[in-house]
This record gives sequence, structure tokens and C-alpha cells, in this order.
Amino acid sequence: MDIALTMNPTETLRTQFQVDAFNKALGGGKAPKAELDKDDFLKILVTQLQHQDPTNPMQDREFIAQMAQFSSLEQITNMSQNFSKLSGILNSSEAQALLGRTVEILDGETAINGKVSQIVRGDFPLVMVNGSFYDLAQVGKVLEE
Repeated sequence: MDIALTMNPTETLRTQFQVDAFNKALGGGKAPKAELDKDDFLKILVTQLQHQDPTNPMQDREFIAQMAQFSSLEQITNMSQNFSKLSGILNSSEAQALLGRTVEILDGETAINGKVSQIVRGDFPLVMVNGSFYDLAQVGKVLEE
């Protein structure tokens, strides 16, 4: 049995049309993403299952390995989200602990000393020093009273 390794122009055009239609359906007209997420991984797996050769189905080992990869990806994504939440909580707690304390703010080349009179909590907390808000990351020193 001979297998053709090249496509004629008609097959090439038909294949390109199918690829374009598939990409458009996946993207919905959006700009392409730089990274694949768990939804993309699941779509690829389902597409593989739908288009596998019935005379030569995917081996059980391959399927189990891909499902394990999907499960790992999902758990890593969940851990990343939880670490982001934890980081926000820790930053807010740190900012709250500065309330009423004298700090040194590094604003470019300028160092501003003053008492923290107000905070705004969140993932990126703000501290008010001398009537202006600064990012918590700009606090260089906490000074003794």
C-alpha cells in the first residue's frame, strides 16, 4: 500500500479552509492567546478522541497519561489562584500593621518620611503618607517612634 506524502492543491486548499474554520470557531474572532489553559487542553483531548482512527484507537496508557496531565494542570492552576489570594491577604495584613507607624517611602529618587494615616486594602494595598497614597511596595523602611 502506497501512502502519498504530499497533497495536491485541492487537498491543500480544503485542509487550509478546515484549519481556518476550526481556528475561528475556537477563537471566536479573539486575538490568539500566548498560553494554553486547562480548557484548551480539554478541547484538544476531546478532539483527539473524536477523530481517532476506529481501527487503531488510542492506547489506554496514552489516554490515562493525558488525563493525569489534565488533572495535574487543573491542580496547579487551582494552587496558583490560591497563592495569589494568600499573597493579597498577606499584603493587606502588612499594610494594616503599618497604620499609625512612621515609614520611609521611596518615590523614585526621593525618600519621603511620614506617618501612615490611612490604608486601602486589596491585592495591591495603598498607604497614605502626608496626604498622598503610595503602593505598599514603595515602603522602604519602618521607622521607630
